[in-house]
Amino acid sequence: MPNVTITKDRPGTAAGKTEPRASSWRALKLREIRAHKHSYFLMMPYMLLFALFTVLPVLMSLIISFTYFNMLEFPRFIGWQNYSRLFLEDDVFLIALKNTILFAAITGPISYLACFVFAWIINDMRPKLRAFMTLVFYAPSISGNVFFLWQLIFSGDRYGIANGFLIKMGIILEPILWLKTEQYILPIIILVQLWLSLGTGFLAFIAGLQTVDKTLYEAGAVDGIKNRWQELWFITLPSMKPQLMFGAVIQLTASLAVADVSIFLAGFPSVNYAAETIVTHLIDFGTIRFEMGFASAIATVLFILMVGTNLAVQRLLRRVGE
Repeated sequence: MPNVTITKDRPGTAAGKTEPRASSWRALKLREIRAHKHSYFLMMPYMLLFALFTVLPVLMSLIISFTYFNMLEFPRFIGWQNYSRLFLEDDVFLIALKNTILFAAITGPISYLACFVFAWIINDMRPKLRAFMTLVFYAPSISGNVFFLWQLIFSGDRYGIANGFLIKMGIILEPILWLKTEQYILPIIILVQLWLSLGTGFLAFIAGLQTVDKTLYEAGAVDGIKNRWQELWFITLPSMKPQLMFGAVIQLTASLAVADVSIFLAGFPSVNYAAETIVTHLIDFGTIRFEMGFASAIATVLFILMVGTNLAVQRLLRRVGE
C-alpha cells in the first residue's frame, strides 16, 4: 500500500486549507513596507527625534532609578533601595503624592468638562465672534505674567485685592496671609490651575466640533433624536472621539504635572509642604540635591501614574455614545 500521511486540521483553520508560513507573512509585510516606503521616509525624522528625546530618556531614567548616582561618581547599582526609601522613609513624598492625586482628581475632570462645555458653546457662535472668544479663553494658558496677577489678588497685606475687598465688606478685620497659611494654599493653587487649564485641550475640542458632519444631525432627527442632549451623546461625542482622547491625555498630564503654579505662588518649598507635588519633589532632588537615582525613581512613579490614569480614562471614553 502507498504511504499515506494523515494530518489533522489545526484549530481555527478550515479543512483543506493550510496556514500561511512565517516566511510568506514576512514577505507580505516587506511588500507593504516597500509600497509605503515614502510614508515611512517622511515619518523617519519624527520617529528618530521621538526615540532620541522621549523613549531613550524614559528608559535611561528607569535604569538609573535602580542606582545611586550623584553626577560625580559612576552610577552604583543598589536595587530597590530608592523605591523603598521613597515610600517608607520619605514623608514629604507621601504629602506630594497626596497633593498630586488631589490635584488630578479635582482639576483633571473639571478642566476637561470645562474645556468641552466652553468649546461647545463657542462653536455655535458666528465665525468672527467664535475666533475672538477662542482667543479670550485660550490666552491665560500662554500668558507669561499670569502668576503676577494672582499674587496681586492674594497678597498678604491690606493692598491685596482679596484682602481689600473682604475688609471693605466687613467680613474680616485683619488681612490674611493667603499664600503663607497652610489651609488656604492648596485651594488657591487648584483655583489658579483650573483658570489656566483652557489650553491645548480646549483648542482640540474646538477643532473636533468643527469637523462633525452636519448631515448627521439631519439623519439623527429622522431616526428620532429630539433634543440637543441626545444630539450631543449620540452624534457629536462619537464623531469626535480622537479629539476627546487627545484632550483627556493633555488635561490629565497637565493636572499630574503641576509645578510652576505651586513654585510661583507658594514658594519652593511651600509652608509645611502644603503645595508640594511630585514634580516639585522631583525638581528638589534632581536639580538642587543632584540625587539623580532617587530623582529617577520619583520620575518613574510619576510616569506609571500618568500612563495608568490615561489608560483608564481612554477605556471609559470608548464607551461614549453606546
